Amino acid sequence: MQHQLAVTARFRPETLERVLRVVRHRGFQVCSMNMVTVGNTDDINIELTVASLRPVELLFSQLSKLVDVGRVEIQQQTTQQIRA
Repeated sequence: MQHQLAVTARFRPETLERVLRVVRHRGFQVCSMNMVTVGNTDDINIELTVASLRPVELLFSQLSKLVDVGRVEIQQQTTQQIRA
């Protein structure tokens, strides 16, 4: 099962590392990722496509708890096989 997530966070050197660590610790695999800064602000938008057989809500709740994360949104869910 693949899931697309949109994360808005404050740009800090450690923010992206924290997001990726939570993804890995929750048992998800990153399929694709895109990060862009938002205008003249200190914010970044991270778009993630992750895969796992686990419910995406587990990842959603943990990402929402991160200090620098302002918003997490589940955008799309698709059924695709995960290659081992």
